[in-house]
Amino acid sequence: MNKEIEIKVPKEWSAVSLKDYLALRKDMETYKDEPEAVVACMFHHLCHFPVDYLKGLDVETYSAIKDDLLGFLGKTEQPLQRFISIDGIEYGFEPDLSKIAYGAYVDISKYDNIGIDEKWGDIMSILYRPVISKNKTLYSIKAYDGIIDGDKFLNVNMDVHFGTLFFLISLLKDLLSCTLSSLKMEELPINIKSILDANGKAIAHLSNSQVII
Repeated sequence: MNKEIEIKVPKEWSAVSLKDYLALRKDMETYKDEPEAVVACMFHHLCHFPVDYLKGLDVETYSAIKDDLLGFLGKTEQPLQRFISIDGIEYGFEPDLSKIAYGAYVDISKYDNIGIDEKWGDIMSILYRPVISKNKTLYSIKAYDGIIDGDKFLNVNMDVHFGTLFFLISLLKDLLSCTLSSLKMEELPINIKSILDANGKAIAHLSNSQVII
């Protein structure tokens, strides 16, 4: 008896949650030298397709889904989204990073690397807080209270996460260019160079996986 399975294929990062992305990234690293296994990971984590059924797909369907997934995998440069909704509550990105609360700055500084990994949800929890008021382009968010809840960002889609990451990377690059004239590379604050290098390698790995497959 044949069993019908519905396959929901995402065609952009806005259809992929942080939870699924982290699981995919972990497995892609584990099976990076096995192209067929990497594709199976993509089907499993991005489409929630049972790996046991993968070999039962006809060639045309398999190829079409793989092409759709590879079509957006490397497109990680997304715009910053100032406002997002989680469980019906509107959250706003820190309106002015130059005036960020000292406690928030200290808590972010505790992380050795700013990148999309298992700790990334915590950083998002610091930067995005419930909106208190809005007036045209101006808005205010809840004061930082030191409570970090990264788990609530696991179901937020990756276009939001990549938008935040690239915004921060852009700021770090600007800071790097401004400080190069007065500081030696080893004196740069908060491991700016290592943060840029680490994120560059992670993003390149996603893009290069298309070539590998």
